[in-house]
Amino acid sequence: QVQLVESGGGLVQAGGSLRLSCAASGSIFTGSVFRGAVMNWYRQAPGKQRELVAGISSGGSTNYGDSVKGRFTISRDNAKKMVYLQMNSLKPEDTAVYYCNSVVYGNYYRGQGTQVTVSS
Repeated sequence: QVQLVESGGGLVQAGGSLRLSCAASGSIFTGSVFRGAVMNWYRQAPGKQRELVAGISSGGSTNYGDSVKGRFTISRDNAKKMVYLQMNSLKPEDTAVYYCNSVVYGNYYRGQGTQVTVSS
C-alpha cells in the first residue's frame, strides 16, 4: 500500500510564493523504497492536459517543466519521506490542482491533489 498526501495549496496573488508538501506513507513505501523512488509533481488545470512540473530522482537530480524553470524548486527529505515544491514568482497560469506521484514496483500512485490558485 502506498499513500501520497499533498498539502500547502491555497490562494495567492501573482508574484507570491507557496510551498507544497507531499507526505509518503504505506506498508510498501518503506524508507528504503522511498529513497529509491523518483518523485514527481504534476499539475492539471481545467480544460488543459496534465503537465509535469518537476521531478527528483533518488540521487537528488532534478528536472523541471519549461514553464516553471527558474521559479520552482523541488526537494526531498528521505528521513521524513517528504517531497516539497517551493513555488516563487507565481503567475495566474500556474493555477491548477497539483499532484504528487510516483511509480513503486511498477504501479502508479498519485495523491488527491492540492489546489493552487493565483490571482492577478
